[in-house]
Amino acid sequence: MRDIAFGDAAALLAGFGLRLHRVGDGEKIPGSFWGEPEAGVIASDVYARDDTPVHSLLHEACHLIVLPPERRALVHTDASDSDIEEDATCCLQVVLAGRLPGVGSERLMADMDAWGYSFRLGSTRAWFERDADDAKAWLRAHGLPAS
Repeated sequence: MRDIAFGDAAALLAGFGLRLHRVGDGEKIPGSFWGEPEAGVIASDVYARDDTPVHSLLHEACHLIVLPPERRALVHTDASDSDIEEDATCCLQVVLAGRLPGVGSERLMADMDAWGYSFRLGSTRAWFERDADDAKAWLRAHGLPAS
């Protein structure tokens, strides 16, 4: 996060009804499933520090974005137990990275691979380009961007 403008990330998330909160260096990140420095989520709030990876911020935020408001309100730390919601989340984070100045989809997909996301076709790019049709269809059906 320290490599991008916090305001740009906050504005992107605000467009989906989310609030981004900056957590101080060394402080515990509320709602972090994986632990620091990974992003955390509680209801419509997303938490990140300057050392939080952008892919983590987008992934956790996208978990909230794909949920209907009544389910989003109940989220604390673990946002999904559905395979299609997880796929939609991964797809949407790639799409939104393209809308975040200083990031872009290319960087995000490389970061996802480096972190250890695993897809049948071996890379995030291969999955996104050749195996994410169901996730993209789900996003479109729910009025969310798929490309």
